Amino acid sequence: MATVDLVKVGKNLLKSGETGKSVELLSLWQDQPVVLFFLRRFGCQVCRWMATEISKLEPDLRANGVALVGVGPEEFGLKEFKEGGFFKGPVYVDEHKKSYKDLGFKRYTALSLVPAALGKKVRDAASKASAEGIQGNFSGDLLQSGGMLIVAKGGEKVLMHFIQDSPGDHLALEDICKALGISANAKAGQMPVCNDDVCTR
Repeated sequence: MATVDLVKVGKNLLKSGETGKSVELLSLWQDQPVVLFFLRRFGCQVCRWMATEISKLEPDLRANGVALVGVGPEEFGLKEFKEGGFFKGPVYVDEHKKSYKDLGFKRYTALSLVPAALGKKVRDAASKASAEGIQGNFSGDLLQSGGMLIVAKGGEKVLMHFIQDSPGDHLALEDICKALGISANAKAGQMPVCNDDVCTR
């Protein structure tokens, strides 16, 4: 796993999904520990499912003084994502994808993505997410992957740096709690199966 330079990454600017103002990433962990969930796309069906899963932890995180923050690589689809209520925390946009690059979140190629997008795995993932009433679309940048960064208060250290290998990869809720040293009452749902595909319908 690559070492995260919090000083370098912290200087990256994110645009608030609420106010449109830009803030430095480091401001999010200045006064409290933070769980940063980097989505592949706001329109990605399985990303939306993951957002609802992680949001189950929000009450326990808040009770322990931990912020839960979502970050997307582009503004496209943000309005629909917010209106859908998939995520229980503030959402920001990394318009230049600088944090994504600095954190090692890879970009797929059209060649690596297209065959999987037409396969059984994406249909299975879509149907499972749909069973929970979560829909998606093909709008926006289909090639970006995501992950998670958990940082201690004041940027003292990285508690967790998770990079998606395939679009369906995610951290278990208990692993997030373990990294923070807290307990939670949230129960994980069934993850749609998803590998190297766009996880959308």
